Amino acid sequence: MGARADAAPADAVVRGGAAATQEVLVLDFGGQYSQLIARRVRECGVFSELLPHGTPLEQIRRRAPLGLILSGGPASVYADDAPSLRLELLELGIPVLGICYGMQVMALALGGRVELAENGEFGRCELRVREPGRLLAGLPLEQSCWMSHRDSVFEPPPGFTALASSPSSPVAAFEEVGRGLYGIQFHPEVVHTPYGTAILETFLTDVCGADRDWTAARVAEDQIERIREQVGDGRAICGLSGGVDSSVAALLVHRAIGDRLMCVFVDHGLLRRNEADQVVAAFRDHFGVPLVVARAEDRFLARLAGVTDPERKRKVIGEEFIRVFEEEAARLGDPGYLVQGTLYSDVIESGGGTGAATIKSHHNVGGLPEDLELELVEPLRALFKDEVRAVGAELGLPERMVWRQPFPGPGLAIRIVGGEVTRERLAVLRDADFVLQEEIRAAGLYRELWQSFCVLPAELRTVGVQGDERTYGHVVAIRAVTSDDAMTADWARLPHDLLERIAARMVNELPGVNRVVLDITSKPPGTIEWE
Repeated sequence: MGARADAAPADAVVRGGAAATQEVLVLDFGGQYSQLIARRVRECGVFSELLPHGTPLEQIRRRAPLGLILSGGPASVYADDAPSLRLELLELGIPVLGICYGMQVMALALGGRVELAENGEFGRCELRVREPGRLLAGLPLEQSCWMSHRDSVFEPPPGFTALASSPSSPVAAFEEVGRGLYGIQFHPEVVHTPYGTAILETFLTDVCGADRDWTAARVAEDQIERIREQVGDGRAICGLSGGVDSSVAALLVHRAIGDRLMCVFVDHGLLRRNEADQVVAAFRDHFGVPLVVARAEDRFLARLAGVTDPERKRKVIGEEFIRVFEEEAARLGDPGYLVQGTLYSDVIESGGGTGAATIKSHHNVGGLPEDLELELVEPLRALFKDEVRAVGAELGLPERMVWRQPFPGPGLAIRIVGGEVTRERLAVLRDADFVLQEEIRAAGLYRELWQSFCVLPAELRTVGVQGDERTYGHVVAIRAVTSDDAMTADWARLPHDLLERIAARMVNELPGVNRVVLDITSKPPGTIEWE
């Protein structure tokens, strides 16, 4: 059995049917906020995708976007290896908006003056609007914005109107309405620019003429149509984890091809309390999706015996997952298609489609082998996590599953730190996690957190006093973070009374636990998970 990884381009995944002409492309010049620009455009109701700045001109023409956005970037426009702007991009007859480096490289290419400013601007700055023009129409003449640059535009290109300035940017915004060319030195995509969304909406609606009707409902309809075209009369198999990504992907495919989809749920015994039963209840009982449940806890624990290294744990779990999945798939014959819940962020982090550096490889079905001879069906390949949740809600996925916090593929195994995975340690960690989640949900904080979970240092014991007796028990660490995309994260400031209730319940209700600690490390320098 093997998978042909010749997946469709990300744009083909979402831009089916009538949606094909309604998009604005973001060309990536390496900026830290580039991905966020595409997300903000989508939030305005227009489909957007991040592409390398060197994407062939013919490919862009073929997609017929309504407009282009040139992203920021870390380089100086005068550096020898700085990304350059192809003037042909400005001659496509569609509006172009340059942001930060995108503005500077546009100005330089068209005869403006860009120089190293005496002082760089990093962070919040005051913006003074001198001439609102078309792009800044209706906005306050004085406002704050978020800057991140050293070079500045000192003179706009011939024919352009300077719209605004900041303390170190004589020209912080400009436009040439006749040619549909616009530039802003600041970042409208970040929340620190209060009127940033309004500026993007003006560009998308008034300048590009976008309908702004890209919604979760439309995504679902387009995907179902596309899946039917791809799979035809064939059959598909999906490795279902219970997470929102694989769940939404499975539901979309089931809506498209019905019972010709078979889901395989591998219960490796490393899940949280009641999760396996919730998956079965949702898919088999509620949605009527054909589902095979492989109860394999004993197999996984046997393979994990004596394993303490976190990377080895991951490898062992991934290998055993593949064996169980292949055994179940073999019983189904040759399904022909493999469904995966790959997200757009997975594609970007893997260096696919955007020219980004490879951060990590993503194997959404537990690390499936490269030689799987199945054609991939990836209906979420062009969606961000929040968009996947919206599609899941549109499909009727239970709220508890739609808003399920990210959970690692190896499960609780990598939250047992510094020791081997045993039934007793899993039981302690599972019970601790149950208390944490129950209290966080009761406090109404679950959806405000990116992740919240417990860690069990396997070999660590501490002295305590319980019932007038000396104890030597487990330590449970609480980890709770806020984040937009998991690339950076801040530790969550949970209320002290909530932390007190959680700690009291854990030491009172969980035998063998006598100490609870809180991890207050942000990412960076730490990671979200401990292992």
